[in-house]
Amino acid sequence: MTFLWILLASLIVSIVSFVGVLTLLAKKKFREEDYISSLVSFAAGIMLSAAFFDILPEALELNPEPSLFLAVFAGMIVFFFLERFVLWFHHHDESHGAHPTSVLVLVGDSFHNFIDGIAIAAAFLASPAIGVAATLAIATHEIPQEIADFSILVHGGMAKGKALLWNFLSGITAVAGAVLGYFFLHELEQYLWIFLAFAGGMFLYIASSDLIPELHRDFRIARRWKQTIPFITGIVVLWCLTRLIVE
Repeated sequence: MTFLWILLASLIVSIVSFVGVLTLLAKKKFREEDYISSLVSFAAGIMLSAAFFDILPEALELNPEPSLFLAVFAGMIVFFFLERFVLWFHHHDESHGAHPTSVLVLVGDSFHNFIDGIAIAAAFLASPAIGVAATLAIATHEIPQEIADFSILVHGGMAKGKALLWNFLSGITAVAGAVLGYFFLHELEQYLWIFLAFAGGMFLYIASSDLIPELHRDFRIARRWKQTIPFITGIVVLWCLTRLIVE
């Protein structure tokens, strides 16, 4: 039963890549700025809550030792270098007047989604509540990210339909990560706390280095509540959802 939940959760995260289809329906210029700020704010609230309310407390319960923080630190560092890898090539291409390297965007996103799948598997193996929290956190973060990736692919000269297909194929690697995670993590159950702590560090890094700074950069007096309310809503939704599942 746990395997089915893991498979379903990773499929949901993969299907989020189809959010790019919204651009296919746009008759004029795609105005993602109309709602992207609210999505980013909601995702930030969800990811922070998932890390502090569920994932890290569960990891601490499994291993109440200082070594836990090394795994959290590793999660943050790995995603720092992953992000630098992708951004370096974006900058490299743009500085030469060329389009961003679509292949590298897809490779980086595929690896990212693969790790997301492992995080989902680790979370569900810990408990259903942790699994749901992790899935919700990853899915809400993927929405603005997939829109951005889709825009980059189209800007690089790829047809919208092809960009949507490749975006989905990179997203489906989450399923591969989840399946492999289920079988391998089950054999290494005593080390489950490492993967949970790593996932918690990953969530903290994404929320603190990507999402929240983006909200500050995009701050405008006229839309201050459109950013603040979704952020608070994300926290409340995650807390209520996980408490409901626990009970």
